[in-house]
Amino acid sequence: MTSQRYRLLTLLTCIGMFLVLIAGVLVTNTDSGRGCGTDWPLCNGRFVPAYTVESMVEYSHRMISGLVGLLVGATYLVTHFWKPARNKENLLYAGGALLFTVMQAILGAMAVIWEQSSLVLALHFGISLFAFTCTWLLYSRVKQKTLPSAGQESTRTSSKPASAVTLPKALFRSMIAILVYCYGVVYLGAYIRHTSSGGACEGWPLCNGEIVPELSGSTAVAFAHRLAALILLVLVAILTTYVRRAAGKNSELASIANKALVLVFLQVLSGGLLSFTLSNEDVYIFTGLLHTIIISALFSMLVLLAIRTRQSSRE
Repeated sequence: MTSQRYRLLTLLTCIGMFLVLIAGVLVTNTDSGRGCGTDWPLCNGRFVPAYTVESMVEYSHRMISGLVGLLVGATYLVTHFWKPARNKENLLYAGGALLFTVMQAILGAMAVIWEQSSLVLALHFGISLFAFTCTWLLYSRVKQKTLPSAGQESTRTSSKPASAVTLPKALFRSMIAILVYCYGVVYLGAYIRHTSSGGACEGWPLCNGEIVPELSGSTAVAFAHRLAALILLVLVAILTTYVRRAAGKNSELASIANKALVLVFLQVLSGGLLSFTLSNEDVYIFTGLLHTIIISALFSMLVLLAIRTRQSSRE
């Protein structure tokens, strides 16, 4: 194993986990969760299912998840046993990816064999998001840092690294609070997708033509998600402003915070795009994928910012 091959392995694992996320959203958006009946790992009792859109979408999701699961396992084993790659941070990311991949596989199998409530099904996406974030963090670290066996200096950017900045420890605690809040927004969005509640709020940015609609049933859930997303935008904007002032506009921390701010803004806009395409199922599938791509990038960026903030924290 060479450093280049290890980097390629982590890249393929990250891309694979991203495809698992996309495939899962396709299953939900096309209502293909029961495309293989209640059989698992077989599909309607067969290794190769009969051709229907629902069965092929669901079975493709299973195949992708299985192959990526092998990649995640291989990445963990290499990280653990190959000395140049074995360090605390790499093992944390590789182990986290393996743990969450196993969890999502178990939850996915349970959802097929025993019908689950929407509250439980919404967790499936959240767990997949954690798995993707771990693989992305591992690849990002391997990409930026040359392994000891390569005999080269670590790659550095021209911006001030997080290790050269000292920030109040309270900022890290605030960052964790925002991260937890973001996950709540993600979970609420996944719940709306599984309950098909998005159509309860027609129009955007108003909901059914009102600033505050009648808060009952699906309308209350959909409106809560919109309001929560707006609050997340405000929180990230405040966080970015503080980080830029405390760490410097040209610092690595400021760069990460700026990217998070752009992503949360795009996420809000993509949510509006979703509301305008609800009536067109074919287009809605793609706007739903776009929404998922952006939130995945945003959550991963916020996790990275939390990690870098922790490295720079002081009492």
